Amino acid sequence: MDDSIRDETFSPAKRKMNRDSLLLKAVLRFSNAQEEYEVRIRNLSAGGLMAEVPNGLSRGERVDVKIQNIGWVGGHVAWAIDGRIGVAFDKVLNPKDARITVRVSELDVPPYLKKLNEKTAPGKLRRV
Repeated sequence: MDDSIRDETFSPAKRKMNRDSLLLKAVLRFSNAQEEYEVRIRNLSAGGLMAEVPNGLSRGERVDVKIQNIGWVGGHVAWAIDGRIGVAFDKVLNPKDARITVRVSELDVPPYLKKLNEKTAPGKLRRV
């Protein structure tokens, strides 16, 4: 833990931001390492997130988090308790971007679902 970080770094104003409760997978890595961990985000706001992590992290550690539809976001661990951490982001983001549905291309649709989307000729019944 970096003892040079003081409590003023973790602004109480950031805690008051609206948070979206959700369950979203993300990738977390330490800023100074290449090893990546899959984590589950439990809530997300413009200024930070709470996530379940497999191993213990210390307050003040620099991390990068890859969030769906947003990309890599830098920040630091604001708190760590019982397998959960709070990450304060370096910059403000729009948490609603993480909820945008990822579009599926025609090639990604399995064949058994393509049949359900086929249009039938008028007057012709489709066998189910």
